[in-house]
Amino acid sequence: MSCSALLTDLYELTMLAGYFEKGLHEKPATFDLFFREAPYQGSYAVFAGLETALKYLKELHFSESELEYLSRLGIFKPAFLAFLKDFRFHGRVIAPAEGTLVFGHEPLLTVEGSLAEAQFVETALLNIINFQTLVATKAARLTVAAGEGQVIEFGLRRAQGPDGGLSVARAAYIGGVRSTSNVQAGQVFGIPVKGTHAHSWVMAFPDELSAFRAYADCFPDSSVLLVDTYDTLTSGLPNAITVARELREKGHELLGIRLDSGDLAYLSREARRMFDVAGFPAVKIVASNELDENVIRSMHDEGSRVDIYGVGTRLATCAGDGGGALGGVYKLVRFDDQPRLKVTSDISKSTIPDRKEVLRAVDSDGNFTMDILCREHEQLHPGDPLYDPTNPARRKQLSADVRLENVRQPVMENGCILHSAPSLEQMADHCAAQLKRLPTGSLRLINPHRYKVAISPQLHQLREELIHQHERLS
Repeated sequence: MSCSALLTDLYELTMLAGYFEKGLHEKPATFDLFFREAPYQGSYAVFAGLETALKYLKELHFSESELEYLSRLGIFKPAFLAFLKDFRFHGRVIAPAEGTLVFGHEPLLTVEGSLAEAQFVETALLNIINFQTLVATKAARLTVAAGEGQVIEFGLRRAQGPDGGLSVARAAYIGGVRSTSNVQAGQVFGIPVKGTHAHSWVMAFPDELSAFRAYADCFPDSSVLLVDTYDTLTSGLPNAITVARELREKGHELLGIRLDSGDLAYLSREARRMFDVAGFPAVKIVASNELDENVIRSMHDEGSRVDIYGVGTRLATCAGDGGGALGGVYKLVRFDDQPRLKVTSDISKSTIPDRKEVLRAVDSDGNFTMDILCREHEQLHPGDPLYDPTNPARRKQLSADVRLENVRQPVMENGCILHSAPSLEQMADHCAAQLKRLPTGSLRLINPHRYKVAISPQLHQLREELIHQHERLS
């Protein structure tokens, strides 16, 4: 998925032109990309989109046609357009691995370089990271709700355009949804593709049984029959059982059936009972129809016998309370070798200045207990005070019985990608392992335990000093 240099907001270009004209464009700058609140009123997010983002940075340049377009706008001077002709990203990026659990106020990406380089890439990086992280988070919530069940991504027709459909399939895989109906995503990313047939297939034949027989004849080893076109209990399921018997007589087995309407929990129990009585315990039951994590959890609690959940609209559009978008922002934290702070009357929206490390406190069982933001090379010790970034009056001490793991590492230096990207399967495995280490209460869909993020003594002191400096100047 390649990105044009013009995948940006106009103000990135006007600021860049202004920096160039005022001689600021080559001064060193550091930006953090982060969010303040986890989506879906949840406790965590799943970091995704890094591979796409690094490819964008590596390939960033302005083509002749793009420069011609900018010239026609009549906004930019010839000297600036000449500067853009050779513009490349030569900076440094620090980030967690894709599939890592991330939390509010901590930097996901840190981008270092000249002010021109680090500022200009803001919009594209937010576009890539915000969306893929949101989708991966939604997918993780779905897989947690499904428990032992599988989830298939069915959302292409409701996704935000063709590229959105590809990004959804990729990010959903990282979050745990390891198959898709999107054939192009299968080709591009190697994701297993799965699907059934539409109601129109059944309606194109004289009757339902004829339709099922025809489909089974075409796909004898991979048939999943949609059983609710007419009546699920009195028509669809009995006809599917008839076809299952006919397939077995020919040396094949019916793979599954799909429920797409009605009381899915009840119908899944009836379908399981009917197929078991008929001697087909291996037939899989697939459910679809506007599913999300809350519906899946409710079905699970009602004793649903669904094996596979096909989730489309609410995954592809990231629908849900507190969903729809990840509020990632991109803020300057160091400029011209000096820490920078955005000051606001709302402390929760004040930035956290300077270069930082993100350390994860892990207990003796390997479980995550809290994240700590500290200054580069700062040494933390048991008993050190740790401050809530949104309310410094709330604090706790660093426990002696935890070890600290660095969440992030450099992934790009001098505009060059440092490591080959892991496979999507490795990213998904990493996410699954991370979810197992999160406190159980933080996985709740409703009123989850808020995973704690704190700032270190030195970072707290720096922030307070910068706030007081701004107060004296205002």
